[in-house]
Amino acid sequence: MVVTSPAPGAQDVPGCGGHHIYHVVVEFARVSVDHRVMGGVPCIRGTRIPVATVVGSLAEGMTADDLVREFPQLALEDVAEALRYAAAAVDERQLPLRPTA
Repeated sequence: MVVTSPAPGAQDVPGCGGHHIYHVVVEFARVSVDHRVMGGVPCIRGTRIPVATVVGSLAEGMTADDLVREFPQLALEDVAEALRYAAAAVDERQLPLRPTA
């Protein structure tokens, strides 16, 4: 679910036909961030499985089915949402990448 609301103190954006700057809040039903669980690391809701573990395992060649077999508390929908969460997190931040030669 995507929720949009005007940014605090939103003003017209020059040259954009009176459009406002909006904050986009994306809610994830299967990912939770709780400072009492794994120190606030984003995890699959109801588990202590970090989103980074799921995404990293996929990057290393595991399939979603492999992950569900390895972690029986996961569902395929959890794996898909972990990927959506990671994509949203990357989209929201500047990553420290080294310039290519």
